[in-house]
Amino acid sequence: MDIEAYFERIDYKNPRKKLDLETLTDILQYQIRAVPFENLNIHCGGAMELGIEAVFDQIVRKNRGGWCLQVNHLLYWALTTMGFQTTILGGYVYSTVANKYSKHMIHLLLQVTTGGRNYIVDAGFGRSYQMWQPLELISGKDQPQVPCIFRLTQEGEMWYLDQIRREQYIPNQEFLNSELLEKNRYRKIYSFTLEPRTIEDFKSENTYLQTSPASVFTSRSFCSLQTPEGVHCLVGFTLTYRRFNYKENMDLVEFKTLNEEEIEVVLRSIFNIYLEGKLVPKPGDRLFTI
Repeated sequence: MDIEAYFERIDYKNPRKKLDLETLTDILQYQIRAVPFENLNIHCGGAMELGIEAVFDQIVRKNRGGWCLQVNHLLYWALTTMGFQTTILGGYVYSTVANKYSKHMIHLLLQVTTGGRNYIVDAGFGRSYQMWQPLELISGKDQPQVPCIFRLTQEGEMWYLDQIRREQYIPNQEFLNSELLEKNRYRKIYSFTLEPRTIEDFKSENTYLQTSPASVFTSRSFCSLQTPEGVHCLVGFTLTYRRFNYKENMDLVEFKTLNEEEIEVVLRSIFNIYLEGKLVPKPGDRLFTI
């Protein structure tokens, strides 16, 4: 594996590469704008591999994306290769339907120390929940970013990541009540501890998430990619684009329903994805909001 190949994949050309917050922010932003958050392998008859060699091959060599266990694993490899002090952490994702955090550790995120400060770095939550900058590990502080206001809160050994969202305008009136549309302005995202983890700690969950009928990842096909102004999302046959803060304190959310032929075109033109297998789009029966 070659770090220069990774830089080329995310189109990062800054020669300075100092181990500071500016470089860390750049790497995060370049990755989330080049590497989609997606689970399409599952819906093409393939598997979501966990090993770093397989992840590198999928994302860097084959120009694909992946879910958190893959894209954040790759980011961990890249940051540690560059020399950043980086630690893998495990998270518990909040379900608005169940009104609780997941019982099992199903999310991989990173802690990075630079300039004497600790930051949470996560390139693998996607959609409109994706952070665009590292979050300083400080409890109770609002940290405004382009997508929303993020807030970390500590309670004992547990940390919680929440967001405060803007109002949203949906010009496609027929989608006003879409189950894909996030309705909450205050949104819990996930919880985590600072206990260091290894990729081996996620092996059983990696298998469960891509095989269990109860998993949202098996019931829905999805792909999302950040842009300088917002985020594209493809869920099943529905394509959305959210433009952040297109008016003061308001996001614009546009919907479009695609057919199978249009999905292939969109994957190539918007997400730069060329699939090796035949995609079977799934709109799903599990809650998955954008």
